[in-house]
Amino acid sequence: MIKIVQGDITTLAVDAIVNAANQVMLGGGGVDGAIHRAAGPELYEACLKVPEVRPGVRCPTGEARITPGFKLPAKFVIHTVGPVYRDGLHGEPEKLAACYRNSLALAAENGCKSIAFPCISTGIYGYPIEDAAKIAVREVRDYLTQSCREAEVAESGQNGRCLPSGASRVSSGCRGARTPAAPQMEAIFCCFSARDAAVYEEIFNQK
Repeated sequence: MIKIVQGDITTLAVDAIVNAANQVMLGGGGVDGAIHRAAGPELYEACLKVPEVRPGVRCPTGEARITPGFKLPAKFVIHTVGPVYRDGLHGEPEKLAACYRNSLALAAENGCKSIAFPCISTGIYGYPIEDAAKIAVREVRDYLTQSCREAEVAESGQNGRCLPSGASRVSSGCRGARTPAAPQMEAIFCCFSARDAAVYEEIFNQK
């Protein structure tokens, strides 16, 4: 299931919210700062304990890390680092796509059945919202569809089936039983502005 909402991601009562973090994972501007403020100082301390893969880098671009949500309504915060946009010809689309894939995989590994994404990389990192939204919608749709297919294989002999993403605002994915490895997941695109939400709506509704 996919939903598009306009609002403050820090207020959503979901299993996991995604933080558009920087590589050091110690807070910043925009949604990163808002999430740290809402979660409280415990989030900073938890991020500080995430091992550095190299000096000053706890989460390389395109990868994801998970921490508790602390004072947030969300149980977890999944931190991912989007690419800084140059011209779209320096690996930015692939790195942005990896943010969504790795965040979803990490959510599934931790038993999450609902996850909310901000508009990754579209703030100070400068990624054009239309291009970023196309990648976001595609990757989340593909992941949910693949999870459905894996559940069907695991539930061989059952009559579950996958429903393609439709043109409605809320799109159902798979019907029938789910395995622990591939739970039915609700994905929410939480846009701060009405304009961004409208862009996501338009892209989502395209055939």
